Amino acid sequence: MTLTEVQKAISEKNICVLVPTYNNEKTLRRVIGGILQYTNNIIIVNDGSTDSTPFILQDYPEIRIIHLPENKGKGNALKTGFRVAEKIGYSYAITIDSDGQHYPDDIPVFVEALLKESQDVLLIGNRNMAQDGIPKKSSFGNRFSNFWFWFETGIKLEDTQSGFRLYPLHKIPRKYFTPKFEFEIEIIVRTAWRHVPVKNVPVKVLYDPAERVSHFRPFKDFTRISILNTILVAITLVYIIPRNFINNFKKKSFKRFIKEDVLESDGSNRTKAFSVALGVLIGFSPFWGFHTLLTISLAVLFKLNKVLAFVASNVSIPPFIPFIIAASLFLGSPFVGGNSNIFSQELNFDLVKNNLLQYLIGSAILSVSMSFISGTAVFLFLNKVDPENT
Repeated sequence: MTLTEVQKAISEKNICVLVPTYNNEKTLRRVIGGILQYTNNIIIVNDGSTDSTPFILQDYPEIRIIHLPENKGKGNALKTGFRVAEKIGYSYAITIDSDGQHYPDDIPVFVEALLKESQDVLLIGNRNMAQDGIPKKSSFGNRFSNFWFWFETGIKLEDTQSGFRLYPLHKIPRKYFTPKFEFEIEIIVRTAWRHVPVKNVPVKVLYDPAERVSHFRPFKDFTRISILNTILVAITLVYIIPRNFINNFKKKSFKRFIKEDVLESDGSNRTKAFSVALGVLIGFSPFWGFHTLLTISLAVLFKLNKVLAFVASNVSIPPFIPFIIAASLFLGSPFVGGNSNIFSQELNFDLVKNNLLQYLIGSAILSVSMSFISGTAVFLFLNKVDPENT
């Protein structure tokens, strides 16, 4: 796209560029100057900077500047900017960090990608974290984030941590629960849960130790991110996956739903064996009262056969429970020096309560062992019956 075409598209699509900044006096002018080549639709959120940032911003009367009295975190700055942008009437916001790692001349990449879409989309810049010069801790953190984003949404991306993004302002959530760096994870996960596509677009990146000022606190912020992911995973398993499963049922005919979402008759022998293994693993586990929910949720997440997994999980139906308890306590006894003469005692949940650690260890051994045995047996059986469906 030519410069004129980009400028026209930015205007027609009601796009603004949102820049949260905190103590980035070395790179701020360069970033603003680069953006101004494409648009004056700029919102700067000065997140309580204590350096020369306020004086630098005085030189740009043509752009909207929001000064926050104290530093409350990048997430809070972005939320403030989103509210102002939507109030002004913008439909999309391209966010770009002010630390110099992003190149404003990649703005056309986002604009062009948006024009190719037939629906609203959330775009994240893919910085190619495998290239030379990228700190190893940043590459690891990105891979870590990518995995949990996939687990929580089913969407595979190569970069989920880049701050260079395009947000559809009318599709993102209205309320948030995180104020700092973890906000950028919360917003993309919760936007994906609203069935908005989330995609990567290729962008350049510059890591210059002499200029770049990072405010990421490895221990504190990584802990906050880990806590957030724990909560998001729980919500995914307990609510999002069952919700999507029910929504699919409502959208399809009963016959089509049974065939595609339940029976999955075209599944391979390996998939069916893994389905049985998953069901048995959950069925022998100590998650009493949650077996069905966990089995269906994980089967949907990993695209396994839900019916086979559910049937296999019913190894824990009431008539079998005393035998499962006894076997778990017996297998766990050598690891805690417990009583292995389980079968001479009354098998009930009081016995489990009084020997909880012994039971949990034995239950883990039992569930993993039986899952492996049952999955292998089913795979060998199916391969013998239908060897072409491996």
